[in-house]
Amino acid sequence: MVSTTLERPDKFRIGRVFNDSFAVISRNIGLYLGLALLFSGLPAIVLRLWTESTLSGTALGDPTAVADPSMMFWNSSVGIAAGLISFILSLLLQSALVRATIEDLNGKRPSFGDCIQIAIRYLLPTLGIGLLVVLGAGLASLALLVPGIILWLGWSVAIPVLIQERLGVLGSMSRSRVLTKGNSWALFGLFLILMIITMVIQSVMAAIILLLDGIVADVAAAMLSTVVSMVLSVATAVSYVELRQVKEGASVEELAEIFS
Repeated sequence: MVSTTLERPDKFRIGRVFNDSFAVISRNIGLYLGLALLFSGLPAIVLRLWTESTLSGTALGDPTAVADPSMMFWNSSVGIAAGLISFILSLLLQSALVRATIEDLNGKRPSFGDCIQIAIRYLLPTLGIGLLVVLGAGLASLALLVPGIILWLGWSVAIPVLIQERLGVLGSMSRSRVLTKGNSWALFGLFLILMIITMVIQSVMAAIILLLDGIVADVAAAMLSTVVSMVLSVATAVSYVELRQVKEGASVEELAEIFS
């Protein structure tokens, strides 16, 4: 069944995006959890265990080596490598969930294999968008916070544009700015609410994780990261469809042709 996102909304509505996001998740909960665990949950556990064992192994082997410049460089390299791998995996997850979400909104049944294939196919341009957004919004935020937020919001649906309209890195970022223009406050409200909910959940989970030990705590932290990544990615994809409807008033049939 096609979501209400495809009913020609008069303006971008946060409540409708929330409703459609959780409706899509509920219809595809098995698929979404599988993708989230593959690209977020399980890798997070492996990376955490790897970094902890590497750093603790160095300290146990020779405690004085921790202060050695070459060892400090090695430890920093391990942290940077883990961060880069996590960043790439998060982009793969977002691409896969974007594909699944828009397929569902188009009345189709998304498949695990198709979502993974699309995520891998668009990895390099997705990585390009991710790096440009981080650098652009980050540098702007160094001067003033507001310009950085505005840039980030303007590029917030660049990956859904890339996956569905195939406009390339710069074309997708430009297209995203066109779609989000005039709806920045609504998008800001949406992501602010999601971040507040995330922070509350993370605070509660952090208190619980403190009571846990070892691998159990790692699994709990990875599960939280998985759920957060899933919800944010789906909400971004639903926002893209909503913006297309608001800005261009495309009919359900026209969207079906675009998303086919």
